[in-house]
Amino acid sequence: MGLLSLAIWLPIIFGAFLLLFGRESQARMVRWLALIGAIISFLVTLPLYDGFQLGTSAMQFVEKSSWVQRFNMNYHVGVDGISLWFVLLTAFINVVVVIASWESITTRVNQYMASFLILSGLMIGVFTALDGMLFYVFFEATLIPMYLIIGIWGGPNKIYAAFKFFLYTLLGSLLMLVAFIFLYNKSGGSFDILTWHQLPLTGTVQTLLFFSFFAAFAVKVPMWPVHTWLPDVHVEAPTGGSAVLAAIMLKLGAYGFLRFSMPIAPDASHEWAWLMVTLSLIAVIYVGLVALVQRDMKKLVAYSSVAHMGFVTLGFFLFNDLSVSGGIVQMIAHGFVSAAMFLCIGVLYDRVHSREIASYGGVVNTMPKFAAFALLFAMANCGLPATAGFVGEWMVILGAVKANFWIGGAAATALISGAAYTLWMYKRVYLGPVTNDNVKSMLDINSREFLMLALLAVAVLYMGIYPKPFTDVMNASVADLLKHVALSKLN
Repeated sequence: MGLLSLAIWLPIIFGAFLLLFGRESQARMVRWLALIGAIISFLVTLPLYDGFQLGTSAMQFVEKSSWVQRFNMNYHVGVDGISLWFVLLTAFINVVVVIASWESITTRVNQYMASFLILSGLMIGVFTALDGMLFYVFFEATLIPMYLIIGIWGGPNKIYAAFKFFLYTLLGSLLMLVAFIFLYNKSGGSFDILTWHQLPLTGTVQTLLFFSFFAAFAVKVPMWPVHTWLPDVHVEAPTGGSAVLAAIMLKLGAYGFLRFSMPIAPDASHEWAWLMVTLSLIAVIYVGLVALVQRDMKKLVAYSSVAHMGFVTLGFFLFNDLSVSGGIVQMIAHGFVSAAMFLCIGVLYDRVHSREIASYGGVVNTMPKFAAFALLFAMANCGLPATAGFVGEWMVILGAVKANFWIGGAAATALISGAAYTLWMYKRVYLGPVTNDNVKSMLDINSREFLMLALLAVAVLYMGIYPKPFTDVMNASVADLLKHVALSKLN
């Protein structure tokens, strides 16, 4: 079994194994087994980075074997500079989430941990699939564990939120399946994604395919105006569910634009770039203002995620190396920062059982260590230089100015709104005198919570101070993608 197969199937196998231990007396053992499984699954991904060859856009660590021979479906996986970091990010976040859920989940612990491990493997499958039908199976299968995580361990309106999440994302994906079947017939019976990239397609066909992909991927990002499911889901999801949803699952949609929309329908991507840029700017500016008036911390960070992901899609559809690379870097950075923001809210919720900003005040007086971590992550969410949040946004803004000064100027306003809603929330929750007895009785973070936040803090600072390893990996693949998109497929 190759490295990619190990990265995909090890967490799934560990997760399935945990389902055997359902008694309450086995909960402690289940937590340790889940942590061991998550750590081993992460360690398996490290040789992918170590053995990755820079300077080439070719797929690496490729594995291919027949799956459904009659329809020429193959188990075909591989990574390039665009997908490599998302494999590592997914495995890393899974470790952090298992640590975060150690004490907060007390019912059906084995099913909860199993859901996250299985979800991690499925998401890695999405990022590595090179067969269209394999991609679709992994893409849709991720809905099942997340649906269960929200619907079983979520808040008071968890069933509504889980159902809304499932319906939105499933319905959007049906048009993508139709597009895959069309491409299968057009390519003479092949589900090979790289073969689809080379198909000569007319302008009309490209437009239809573009919007078929848009239906699936825009909902997943989520782009404005199909973002309305996200705040509801974040509010009801358990802390670990929110962290994985924001850090990884939103990236599946953005990744789809890079792997399908742009290379398969390059002319349509150029033709409809104005629409993508417009929707992205609305997300960046308007949704940022919506975040400013939220009273629920989770809802505020959820809207913040929509705004930050707007930078990603904006960068992609400006079609220059700086903006596209910036969009990918922003996806990785947002994975670290958004997970950290939601986990900080989870730390507060575990103590006071409220997500309302008004329920807090003066937390720094009783939890100084925690407040220091929260400040770092808040600054990263604002895009402070030397944090991960700065690098991607700055690259996208520079790329936007390169393409059009006014687009760049409009995007840059997000730095102001981002600072406004994030720092205002921090001020009301953490600074000033202690406002109530609940805050007065709060204890600072324990060693487990310190470890969880320290892992993310190191990632946020390392990426902010030294982003070169991240950009070096993707440079050749981004250049090849842009070269491919620039060449018209029309005869």
